[in-house]
Amino acid sequence: MTELITADLVDLDLSAPTKDEAARALAERMAARGRVTDLDGFLADVAAREAQMPTGLDGGIGIPHCRSAHVTEPTLAFGRAAHGIDFGAPDGPADLVFLIAAPAGADDAHLTILSSLARKLTDEDFTTSLRTATGAEQAASLIRGDAPAGEVPPPQPAPAARTFRIVAVTSCPTGIAHTYMAAEALESAARATDGVELVAETQGSAGFTRLAPEVIAAADGVIFAHDVPVREKDRFAGKPTVDVGVKAGVNRPAALIADVREKAARGETTAPGAEPSSTPVDNSGEVTDGYGTKLRKWLMSGVSYMVPFVAAGGLLIALGFAIGGYEVADVKVETLLDHFDWSATTSWAALLFHTGQAAFAFLVPVLAGYIAYGMADRPGLVPGFVGGSIALTVDAGFLGGLAAGLIAGGVVMAIQRVTVPAVLRGIMPVVVIPLLSSVAVGFLMFVVIGKPIAALQSALTDWLNSLSGANAIVLGLILGLMMCFDLGGPLNKVAYAFAVGGLADPTDGSLKVMAAVMAAGMVPPLALALATTVRGRLFTRAERENGKAAWVLGASFITEGAIPFAAADPLRVIPAAMAGGAVTGALSMAFGCTLRAPHGGVFVIPLIGDAFLYLVAIAAGVGVSTALVVALKGLRGTPSDAADDPARTRPSSTGEPKLPATT
Repeated sequence: MTELITADLVDLDLSAPTKDEAARALAERMAARGRVTDLDGFLADVAAREAQMPTGLDGGIGIPHCRSAHVTEPTLAFGRAAHGIDFGAPDGPADLVFLIAAPAGADDAHLTILSSLARKLTDEDFTTSLRTATGAEQAASLIRGDAPAGEVPPPQPAPAARTFRIVAVTSCPTGIAHTYMAAEALESAARATDGVELVAETQGSAGFTRLAPEVIAAADGVIFAHDVPVREKDRFAGKPTVDVGVKAGVNRPAALIADVREKAARGETTAPGAEPSSTPVDNSGEVTDGYGTKLRKWLMSGVSYMVPFVAAGGLLIALGFAIGGYEVADVKVETLLDHFDWSATTSWAALLFHTGQAAFAFLVPVLAGYIAYGMADRPGLVPGFVGGSIALTVDAGFLGGLAAGLIAGGVVMAIQRVTVPAVLRGIMPVVVIPLLSSVAVGFLMFVVIGKPIAALQSALTDWLNSLSGANAIVLGLILGLMMCFDLGGPLNKVAYAFAVGGLADPTDGSLKVMAAVMAAGMVPPLALALATTVRGRLFTRAERENGKAAWVLGASFITEGAIPFAAADPLRVIPAAMAGGAVTGALSMAFGCTLRAPHGGVFVIPLIGDAFLYLVAIAAGVGVSTALVVALKGLRGTPSDAADDPARTRPSSTGEPKLPATT
């Protein structure tokens, strides 16, 4: 492997007055060694990255960096300036400048080297050695880690006496420098603070290694220092959390640690399930994941990105129908463009309808694109979206989108396994992979599997439309059980995805399925909220507080509102929730209730067909679940904190508090 930095890439007398000129001076050294193929194109990428966020760091350091198609291999150039250069650092100009260049398709091993430099920059001995280096070879050797003076000791394990445990996640737009520097700064600040342990998860360009579930479970607080979405953020729900930009993690780590400790002292936490994860699945999943687990994660990646399009499009279409009636579907786009009447409700209704239709047109391409993204990262997006669009063209619908996404991701993963010369690596993700994978996906979707999948999609649609009587009730019962089994987990998402997939081409049958799924999903949190109200003595103080929030969560169709109860007592809560969900799903199908909106809970009741019977179905399921959970918990007796809870005591005939009886 070519060395990341050599003496030819070091300038100990950097005289550039501005950061742009400094970047050019160092980039010219890269170009002279063939590391950069297009100097101006590369500098444009550096400037674009610099425009996102200044790269100046405290301590007189500038670290401009980017990933670019004009870079042939990961490279680092170093310049030492006698007069400071302004890179936007809070403490002033930089005299140590590191220009990091990574190809758009750089492999993990090289990015790991780049991240190790970012960590070294927080060590004062390392930067002092660079400032006193007398030759270019010595400086390059220090940066590579060949010279002892530049070595940075690895982080030492936290003393056993530390009791306040923190987990942190750091990430920045390019995932090269600030990601790792923020992590190192937080870990260093924790080591310098008595009674604190901190473990950081760096979500960089080379992917990320998830913190162990037991580490997260044992944490007393969470710090997010990020400028891009945190992947799988819901892992950290329910804990005191400080959420800031990545620069705050670099510049004021001690203050962030103090903030999260204060939040923990006040009892401030994030609500479990209140903020669903909005991030893609990591390329390969856990090392120990089987193919079935990875497949589920890939599919859920596509569904998670599709849901906002479903929600926005479905609600807009439903609002259009509510305002203007179903005849707005007959208003042509040309009519809307040429004869829009600002004072006519019909025009506004048609506008909402066609806007919703436009959002719905993205459903299948987004589903396919982000399934491929979950499998192969960004190179999977182009063939995934192309395949999803072809699925619509050949009338393969939702099933075609699933197949197209899996095919696109698989094709890209296969291409990525091919070893290519270093000079071609820069164009692989930009030109070669999108071109070859799109051709392969297009051939398979148009010629091989498009028609069979379209026939299967048509058969599924016909089956849903033909459902009546006992068959419809059984389907509603099964969907209700699935929605309430894991309360927002994989099985719940499968049922929900089945329902929203039908909205891409709505029929009477698919609208009934959507209604049954939402009704059943509302039951668990509403039932637990009611149970804590009518039999509060059966629940802990914390559960009764969660019950207050569960009213709102359940009414809003956020099934995860029941998770705190299920986690504390799964053997009683989950069966009760499933029974109620099954009753509601079956009744909704039996009543023939329909729903065009994919979300909204009670707030979209006016848009539901047979709304009164729909509410009856929900009430019946809530009643069944409430009765069961009260009965099952009653067999156990009151929880162990009853003696400490004044709300559960009652005065005796002598005026003294008397505890309720327990079994």
